[in-house]
Amino acid sequence: MESNPKSEIRNPQMQHPPVLLREAVDLLAPHPGGIYADGTLGAGGHAAEILKRSSPDGILIGMDQDPEAIERSRVSLAAYSDRVHIRHGNFRELARVLSGLGYEKVDGVLLDLGVSWFHLKTPERGFSFQLDGPLDMRMDTGRPQTAADLVNNFSRDELARIIREFGEERRAGAIARAIEKARARRPITRTVQLAEIVSSVFPPNPPRRTHPATLTFQALRIAVNDELGALREGVNALIPLLSPGGRIAVISFHSLEDRAVKQAFAAMARGCICPPKLPVCSCGKKPTLKILTQPPIIAGPEELERNPAARSAKLRAAEKLA
Repeated sequence: MESNPKSEIRNPQMQHPPVLLREAVDLLAPHPGGIYADGTLGAGGHAAEILKRSSPDGILIGMDQDPEAIERSRVSLAAYSDRVHIRHGNFRELARVLSGLGYEKVDGVLLDLGVSWFHLKTPERGFSFQLDGPLDMRMDTGRPQTAADLVNNFSRDELARIIREFGEERRAGAIARAIEKARARRPITRTVQLAEIVSSVFPPNPPRRTHPATLTFQALRIAVNDELGALREGVNALIPLLSPGGRIAVISFHSLEDRAVKQAFAAMARGCICPPKLPVCSCGKKPTLKILTQPPIIAGPEELERNPAARSAKLRAAEKLA
């Protein structure tokens, strides 16, 4: 008998292995008495390890923009309830949350980006092209705009731009034209409906390693949730919140995220930006970060065997300079 994905996903005890758990927490180097922030709580796997290693008095501030993730983490982190503060919101809002709790600085920040296993396995959230559900894709269900709104109301050129820019999809123009033609007949409201429209653009043979709609769904999800905007703004806002010697670790799952993190870290690790021919520095720019991962860390064979979803994960970390 086939199980009900919805009932599985709403079960807080359902196992969702955190990606690069040991590597990410090793880089954060949590210690007793430290204050840490997990900006993407999810199921609470990374947060639990941080709390464990910062025992007996380390503090964790956990945030997630998904209300369901907040409820799951409250259950999974119940054993640490006296040392954890859980708040609903995007990690770009961490400064406001810290201020409300009476903290100014943290000793470490962790971000585990991208869509979670729970999102993909919950049809009614609309993230999966394999499970039929409403075309939603909102991480925060309080956001006003769904993927269906984009697909049915944006111009063909704007859809092509989104799919090309956020999905790096070479057939973006053809996909946008197919969407425009299909929505003229009837609104596009279901995930499988959209997946079939996108698939129609691709030749049936040879078989593809990934589903034809993969990059289009990625692009729409990024647009709906302003993921790259939040990442760029968030990383720049998080670094000033680190204490000297504090660390930030970011796990990304596609090239756009990884590139944004790499560029942000590189910019803050760079000192003088004066022209090379200038004999004396006049800009006064000092590096604020030391990069700890060069190149980024990826999952090893053992983790990939346990959790194939880790295959695209890249971990970058940096340390705040005094």
